Amino acid sequence: MTVRPAVPDDLDAVVASAVGLFAEDAGTRDPLMDVSWPVREGHEYYGSAITDPDVLCLVAVSGDQVIGHLIGRLKRPNPTRPTVVGAELESVRVDPAHRGSGIGAELDAAFVEWARGRGVTEVSVHAFASNTSAIRFYEAHGYVPSSLQLNRDIT
Repeated sequence: MTVRPAVPDDLDAVVASAVGLFAEDAGTRDPLMDVSWPVREGHEYYGSAITDPDVLCLVAVSGDQVIGHLIGRLKRPNPTRPTVVGAELESVRVDPAHRGSGIGAELDAAFVEWARGRGVTEVSVHAFASNTSAIRFYEAHGYVPSSLQLNRDIT
């Protein structure tokens, strides 16, 4: 298994991984999430991510099969936190058959190194509160809770 930057030939596999992420994470935790978004918009969105120097698009590959992906991007400066240079781990997924094998840790480590190399001082990630396994993973890799978003349905 190797982790490497995605190339345009990986686009279909990155989109397929994103489709899986939407279905198994947001699709089971947010009834308002449009789980068809990556099918409809993914090729354009992830295609531009693969070529954007401010975005890291990684794939985990076993043989010739993509078994995971990570998207990380630099954040815009925040005038209320002027000393922070930030990056966000936007999405990460490892195929269920390969979870627990260290691939997620390798993807995260590559993201952190990429961010450090760009002068980033803080990386962040969002997770659904009910996704306790993702939260455990992130906490095990040094992420700590820093805010809590509360939503209220008013329809």
